[in-house]
Amino acid sequence: MENITDIYIVNQISLSSINDKDLYYYKNLRNLTVINSRLTYVSKLAFENNIKLQYLNLKDNNLSTLSWRIFHHLNISYLFLSGNPLHCSCENMWIKLWLGEEADAQELRCIEDGGGRKLLSRLTLPNCGQGTHTHTHARARAMLPNVALVCDTRDFLNGPPPGCSITFQTLGAFVYSAEHESKTILNSRLRLSNLSSLDHNSKISCTAENIVGEKGSSLLLDILFPPKITKLSDAISDHHWCIPFSVSGNPKPELQWLQNDRPVTEGAYIMTLIHDITDREYHGCLQLDNPTHLNNGNYTLIAKNKFGMDQKAIDAHFISTFHKSIKPTQYGTRSSCVCVFVASASFLVVQLYVVVGIAAVAFTGFLLMLVILKFGGNSKFGIKGPSSVISNDDDSASPLHHVSNGSNTPSSSEMGPDAVIIGMTKIPVIENPQYFRSTNSLLKTDTFVQHIKRHNIVLKRELGEGAFGKVFLAECYNLSPDQEKILVAVKTLKEASENARKDFQREAELLTNLQHEHIVTFYGVCVESDPLIMVFEYMKHGDLNKFLRAHGPDAVLMTEGQTTRPVELTQSQMLHIAQQIASGMVYLASQHFVHRDLATRNCLVGENLLVKIGDFGMSRDVYSTDYYRVGGHTMLPIRWMPPESIMYRKFTTESDVWSLGVVLWEIFTYGKQPWYQLSNNEVIECITQGRVLQRPRTCPKEVYDLMLGCWQREPHMRLNIKEIHGLLLNLAKASPVYLDILG
Repeated sequence: MENITDIYIVNQISLSSINDKDLYYYKNLRNLTVINSRLTYVSKLAFENNIKLQYLNLKDNNLSTLSWRIFHHLNISYLFLSGNPLHCSCENMWIKLWLGEEADAQELRCIEDGGGRKLLSRLTLPNCGQGTHTHTHARARAMLPNVALVCDTRDFLNGPPPGCSITFQTLGAFVYSAEHESKTILNSRLRLSNLSSLDHNSKISCTAENIVGEKGSSLLLDILFPPKITKLSDAISDHHWCIPFSVSGNPKPELQWLQNDRPVTEGAYIMTLIHDITDREYHGCLQLDNPTHLNNGNYTLIAKNKFGMDQKAIDAHFISTFHKSIKPTQYGTRSSCVCVFVASASFLVVQLYVVVGIAAVAFTGFLLMLVILKFGGNSKFGIKGPSSVISNDDDSASPLHHVSNGSNTPSSSEMGPDAVIIGMTKIPVIENPQYFRSTNSLLKTDTFVQHIKRHNIVLKRELGEGAFGKVFLAECYNLSPDQEKILVAVKTLKEASENARKDFQREAELLTNLQHEHIVTFYGVCVESDPLIMVFEYMKHGDLNKFLRAHGPDAVLMTEGQTTRPVELTQSQMLHIAQQIASGMVYLASQHFVHRDLATRNCLVGENLLVKIGDFGMSRDVYSTDYYRVGGHTMLPIRWMPPESIMYRKFTTESDVWSLGVVLWEIFTYGKQPWYQLSNNEVIECITQGRVLQRPRTCPKEVYDLMLGCWQREPHMRLNIKEIHGLLLNLAKASPVYLDILG
């Protein structure tokens, strides 16, 4: 039963009710249809265990009333009730409010007391009300240990809300206390005692309900308390020296450092940095850049605000003094100083000889290497020159074995520690690989890459240019057995050094092993002469970001000289695009492959709205504003990155899930840049502090809930990529996608 997702019941005259346990074991039920039967009653707990239910069709039954409480825990997208003898009563008023204009589309009618039928959308009952309204302050500020809260609820129309009650939910406990203050207002007071700093930022919710529906309001506890230093650890060495600490307090404590009981003067080389802020604590470190023995000593951290202070101390030892101090004796002060000087001179002489010797050996080895490289191309040592790196004997499938058995990162010894391979060439960009840079599991020793003869490739026009070289539209002959020639995208390699060729070879192997209907197809390479060439399938409509903008509400503004408004993408088409990208990401995850740079700019669109993951390395030039430059070299797509990738450069399948959530946001905003109203530094602050993108205007609630599932701060709490694909697939199937308007 757990595997059943759809139930369809029709013409069952013996079916009169759906009770508490009838559907209890159908946990994965998504679509339920019960039509043209004699259904008269649905229990309030009928769907208690069917939290995935999204589609409910109850047409042509005998339902006279239906309570909103049946559905309050569900995300129902489609509800059909036409053909039922619904009463014109308060209990059915929620249907009018919930369906809105859809009630007219279904021609829903209710039966009045006199027997007449009335459109449900025009139903007004003077003593019924239209739901309730609750109010609390957005934030309750209190000093320890007590706070009193008030929740007011009032009916929108005249008369008391029938059957209204108020419930507070706070700190894992429920408190109920309600009393009438007037005919239209219920008031509840809550007093919290014995509060502590652990309750700071706790959420308190007040919910009021009546026969028509429910409303809620919530607040956060803003508890004022004195500082407490919860952690002060030994100094650690990373890029800089750091004395880690954690401090709690509200308002934010002021921090001061003492070294050996003297105030530390902060500046460019010594500074206090806050790396992370949680609900109750500030986590950071005292950072010291290249400290000397003068910085050794006892460090005291003082934290204070207007409610109190706290302090802790720790000994920090960064570097030993060059000589241990020699205590002068009564008769030996002068001779002791002379001894120290002589010892120092002797030590320096020994150091000088060692350095000169090492330099001589290194220089000799360097000269020997130059001789081997210059004359050893065909020597008995078997060292071959660059021309033999990639074979070009014929165009048959020839093996390109993985050069290194280690990591598939660039192997160039000329590159600095901050360089990576983008596309097929070496550029000074770190931690932001173009497309394929994660695992050796895809680099198989028996990989065969197709070689294509150069005379079979006819260039037609340039499509773009990146750091690696250029991309051309071309015709390729003898590539497909069914066609004489096909259109392809040709990616050229500008640099032809030996290291670049090795990286070209490695990428060709990896691309060959990635084969999926939603990954751009790689046909092969041409290595007969420079420039080296990779051949990919041609995607007619280019990258997805431009495609979305060209089919959105602002398309006329984006295209110069265009006066006619293009056809906008529908919600169904957006879902169709999204599920295809998710399908490609499921495949990459199954190959233990981390993309690291998933975005609409790195997806391509073909005919009939076919979308595939893949790009030609041009995105860093065309979409330079999407990347954040750090330290002059690092380029990071921070607007698509989760907190752990921004702060710790940690990239996993879970970080790809976060990026997929941002891609969904791009799709439903017609290609807007995430956080477009903020600078890069402001974006980093927002993401690391837990803020997320707002729901797009055209985005269904179900899709935004999915986005929120991708943006959980803890990676293990994010949705599984297979589950995301399944949800998108079901949403996409709910309505047909018409593709002919896109060509």
